Amino acid sequence: MMGGMDTSGDAGDALAGPEPALYLPEPTGPSPVGTTSWWLTDTSRPDPWAAGVNARELMVSLWYPATSSDGRRAEYMTPAESELQLTSRGIAGVPPDALSTVRTHAAADATPAESQRALPLVVLSPGFTSPRSTLTALAEDLASHGYVVAGIDHTYESFATAFPDGRVTTCLARQAPRRGPGFWEKVAAGRAADVRFVLGQLIGAHPAGPGAGLIDPSRMAMAGHSVGGGAAIPAMLADSRIRAGIDMDGSTCAPIPDHGLSRPFLFLGKQSNYTPGSGGNATTWERDWKLLTG
Repeated sequence: MMGGMDTSGDAGDALAGPEPALYLPEPTGPSPVGTTSWWLTDTSRPDPWAAGVNARELMVSLWYPATSSDGRRAEYMTPAESELQLTSRGIAGVPPDALSTVRTHAAADATPAESQRALPLVVLSPGFTSPRSTLTALAEDLASHGYVVAGIDHTYESFATAFPDGRVTTCLARQAPRRGPGFWEKVAAGRAADVRFVLGQLIGAHPAGPGAGLIDPSRMAMAGHSVGGGAAIPAMLADSRIRAGIDMDGSTCAPIPDHGLSRPFLFLGKQSNYTPGSGGNATTWERDWKLLTG
């Protein structure tokens, strides 16, 4: 996710002062990358974690091929998010705003590149307690190769999510009985609902913000890390618009119907955790693989 010292110069980088010590790997594709953030509110359902909150608010980042990478580099996360992410993980000995100084490669609110055809969309869902920014390097690389990418912060499931009005929500979901029956099923189902709502906003009649107009609604996929990957299956079961799924290192919990799921699906896992026959996390993949017929 991050590298060491970056000594390269970039005339298009409007960051003032010395180069940051933390930076993301450079995208490998030919296209410059732009990004924008959206504040979305789903008034059709209450928040699953915050009692008395009758709507689900989400922060979403969109990465896309841009005409140029000139201009202000997008922020990796805010100083407040950085501090909460570090202190919540017990990480000391680094400045509390260290993660807010990470250098990204996408230009904030850049003009989308003109394309003769609509582009495929990949929705990214991070691991539990992690923000959407942890998948920035993957998102930037995909966008540089001609994808539109939407990263979702699943509110109250991350140690910190900053909203434009100054609020910073914390991980209320950790206060739920994690070993209680149905906890991870609730997480996965909530994420599936988040993804379904975001897709509707992205490809609706009047999509907001740059980049959304590039999306081909017939070519949309979901990928996620840890529980974000496990949530790809219930998201695909709930929304036929998601044509393919990728689970990166995530045990699964959503039951697949006996007739199976006939769209393409990829399991990508750490060998020591997910080798078939090894038990543990691998058992859910072995169970589900038999019903994935795509």
